[in-house]
Amino acid sequence: MKLIDLSHPLEHGQLNFPFDPKISVLVHNTVSSIGYNITQVSLSTHQGTHLDAPFHFYDDGKTLDQMTLDQFIGPATLVDLAPGSHLDAGTPLTVEMFEPHESKFAAGAKVIYRTGWDRMFGTPEFFSSFPTLTLDAARWMADRKIGLIGMDTPTPSTDWMECHHILLAKGVEMVIVEGLTNLEKLPEQFNFIGFPLNIKGRDGSPIRAVAQINS
Repeated sequence: MKLIDLSHPLEHGQLNFPFDPKISVLVHNTVSSIGYNITQVSLSTHQGTHLDAPFHFYDDGKTLDQMTLDQFIGPATLVDLAPGSHLDAGTPLTVEMFEPHESKFAAGAKVIYRTGWDRMFGTPEFFSSFPTLTLDAARWMADRKIGLIGMDTPTPSTDWMECHHILLAKGVEMVIVEGLTNLEKLPEQFNFIGFPLNIKGRDGSPIRAVAQINS
């Protein structure tokens, strides 16, 4: 068995969306000062590699603690939209790009798509110029009732509100995993593991996303 880390490390001052809380990772005490190292951390629930719960966009949507653990782990499939390369900035991710992979979008399935945009992580462009899921493609995914959609972009679409409303709506309630990395190292089939912190009553959480591969 092989494990591949699909998460960006969290660090002090890391960039995020301009309207989100800034991440702060500060030394609180050290071995020399008090006998042990301890750190104070303040960050958004959507910092770095993270997932969204329905409550993120719906006041009556499920919160993290109301979701089942099996939503965050299980067999997953990679849809590589740029094998051996990467998509250009702002590339629309259309229904036509996903239709050849339609068999992977079965009800309840966990699907991760790769654009190669994780190469821009740590730059302002990562948040402003990413390949963007069209609303028609979001509806196409929602109609298929998949359980989880993951990506190497910071959010699915530049039409972020409309897209999240489609993917997180009642009767759909897809787990959305954003900000993945190292997807080029994955085979088509793998086991996905991405548990959030059990933050009661809230909307999302950073995760340590991992691919488990039988090798």
